[in-house]
Amino acid sequence: MRVRRGASTGTAHPVFRDHHVHLGLIDPAALAEHGIGAVLDLGWSPEITTIEAPVSVAYAGRFLTAPDGYPSNRDWAPHASIQPVGDPAHAAAAVEAQRDLGASVIKVVLNREAGPTLDLATLEAVVKEAAQLPVVVHAQGAGMVEVAIAAGVAAFAHTPWTHHLDDAVIGEAVDAGMRWISTLDIHGHGTPTDDQRRAVDNLGRFHAAGGTVLYGTDLGNGPLPVGVNARELGLLAEAGLDDAAILAALTSDWPVPRPTDVVTFVPDDTGFAGALVCSVADLEEEW
Repeated sequence: MRVRRGASTGTAHPVFRDHHVHLGLIDPAALAEHGIGAVLDLGWSPEITTIEAPVSVAYAGRFLTAPDGYPSNRDWAPHASIQPVGDPAHAAAAVEAQRDLGASVIKVVLNREAGPTLDLATLEAVVKEAAQLPVVVHAQGAGMVEVAIAAGVAAFAHTPWTHHLDDAVIGEAVDAGMRWISTLDIHGHGTPTDDQRRAVDNLGRFHAAGGTVLYGTDLGNGPLPVGVNARELGLLAEAGLDDAAILAALTSDWPVPRPTDVVTFVPDDTGFAGALVCSVADLEEEW
């Protein structure tokens, strides 16, 4: 929608959402000033649900992981952010604890490169207990993508990057209706790396096969810009997404409806670098 805001002309879009952030690792105050009006917090301790943020926030609650699994062995992860799930019998209580926090998704970590992981039966139990709550998985290391797909999870928190995925595996993910959250720029933060090249290639083939891509940055993980990340957008284009597909990734209603009383305004003279969130009432003219 072409609009005028004050002296600036530009385009108003449905609110942009970053589908992978960690509010506990950033100052969220600047998000709206740089084009992001909704976020999905993919794992933190319970107090994160009380944080004041100038954007719409959906939560995953705690990280569900195997006992002693990642990120319980990382200094950046508060002890209270970890929900161990040792076997299928613990799945119901783990999921219910996140529901009690108001979670919109359930986050499971399968990082074989940094510790033990849930086995297939336990992950299947989490998916079953989650029911209408989508299960989002961080899959890292050999075989983790395949386990997640076999368990019927709804989304990957990151584009798989540790391995070149077979086309058949990508086809299974597409057929299952999975969503992949991009997070391509975490690999190098502006400097191309082998991990990034694998991720871009995997995402490109997933998109070409009909898979649903969501914009997400893993904001809080290293030197990433707060707000719309132009490098992430460039990597999505490199993966083969055209402008329409990139906008769809930015404006998806998943996992909860986006706000309708605000928009992301992109001025003509700045492009995405100058994007900001503003009230619909601030738009003075439409033509």
